[in-house]
Amino acid sequence: MDLTWFRRRAAQAVAVLVPMALLTAAPSVASADDVGELRVETYVLPVGAAKPSLEALKNGEGMARLRQLAAAAESQAQMPLETAGPAASYAQLSTQASGTPLPSSPGERTRAASAAGPRATAPEPARKMSFEECKKGLGSDKKFFVKSRFAVCNGASFVQIWTRNNRPVGESGFNLRVIGTIARNSRTITFAYHFSDFVKGGSNAAGALSITTKGNIPKSWPSGARYTRGGDLPAGARTFAQLKAQSTFTQTVLAKAGQGTGSSDLLFAVYEPSVKYTAPAPWKLNGDGGNLFMLAPRWDAAKYLANSTGGGNPDKRGAATFSYITPLTLSGKQGAEERAEALHIRQAFLVPQDTKPYMSAKKVPGQTAKDPLHRTVSSSRNDKNRAAAVKQCKRYWGANYASGGKQCDEYPFASTYEGAAEVEYDSEAKKFNFSVKPIPGPENEAGGNILKSFYAKNRIIDGMDDGFIVKIVT
Repeated sequence: MDLTWFRRRAAQAVAVLVPMALLTAAPSVASADDVGELRVETYVLPVGAAKPSLEALKNGEGMARLRQLAAAAESQAQMPLETAGPAASYAQLSTQASGTPLPSSPGERTRAASAAGPRATAPEPARKMSFEECKKGLGSDKKFFVKSRFAVCNGASFVQIWTRNNRPVGESGFNLRVIGTIARNSRTITFAYHFSDFVKGGSNAAGALSITTKGNIPKSWPSGARYTRGGDLPAGARTFAQLKAQSTFTQTVLAKAGQGTGSSDLLFAVYEPSVKYTAPAPWKLNGDGGNLFMLAPRWDAAKYLANSTGGGNPDKRGAATFSYITPLTLSGKQGAEERAEALHIRQAFLVPQDTKPYMSAKKVPGQTAKDPLHRTVSSSRNDKNRAAAVKQCKRYWGANYASGGKQCDEYPFASTYEGAAEVEYDSEAKKFNFSVKPIPGPENEAGGNILKSFYAKNRIIDGMDDGFIVKIVT
């Protein structure tokens, strides 16, 4: 095939694009008696991406466009923007935020409707995800959908172009979405593989195309970790037709405790679903499949988090999560128990120059995944952060700042490395890059209770290998 001619033609005309799911050309099967060289070219595109029609492919213009789409997909980021820990440096991060649930989504509760007073608590993170939720969350432009740190998904479109003597004569394809979920206090991650949107058109032998699907773990920190796998994901190949008939499978991945590092027994990994093909005779392959985007699981057995003893079974200590920066949501709505704290943080985000202590270049962290907050469980550092904050409350509001039942609220929180005393530990930290304000005691305490429960429910660990951001709803 004269690729130069196709590229020139592609620059002169725009390919007619249609979604994969809308292909309607009547399929036919190429036989061994067909004359000419029979090949199958394979491509991987973002799930839901539009591709050139078979007519455009036959005219030549579409092939150049398809190759451009595939090349662009290969060069794109392979990990979510929100990835934390060592996996964040393993592959290129997306520049686009992952899809997240809308506040009004069923089962998702905003902080505006939290429990009252000292019982105020963060909502339970989602631990289940349906195929329809994943499909809707990814849409046609998202690489990842993060419902919570315990329910995530990604996907890709796998396209095959059937050629005779280097000329397209048929097409086929399918989508694969993988959903990862984790039950409460479990070290087992369940990955559900959903094949869908099978299409074929023109002259092809797609029904007999052999497809092997695997869930690879190309990297672990520390290296040498061992995993126990289960589920019904086929160990061998299935044909295109067989996968269309039975399209959903699961794979479980268990990492026993005791394989990680440090007092929290931390184990990080990269999980990468892959698809490989074998073409039916007499067809030959150009390309053999491809990989989905990567997911980033983590296991811990931190003593300050749930299930630290494993119920007496050392192998079951701790639990798994996905190593993604997650939002703490606080409500500034009328009637919210933490309203004063939320509005204080909102002010620090939007008009930092109006907050105390004054600092002309103030920009508090915790607003984006690129500049998150990091939890500290050090009681001495918590105390120093609190003392530094109270000092500024007294400086600006006087020794009686607490009159009327008020308390000195600080942001970033005292339980983070970015707290008011950060400069005492980090010489490069900006002085006064925090905000303090006296607010009603009950609202400050409600915010504190929400934060503590958020840490626990989302398994936020101490240190720079984890993080979270803050979202304010008003």
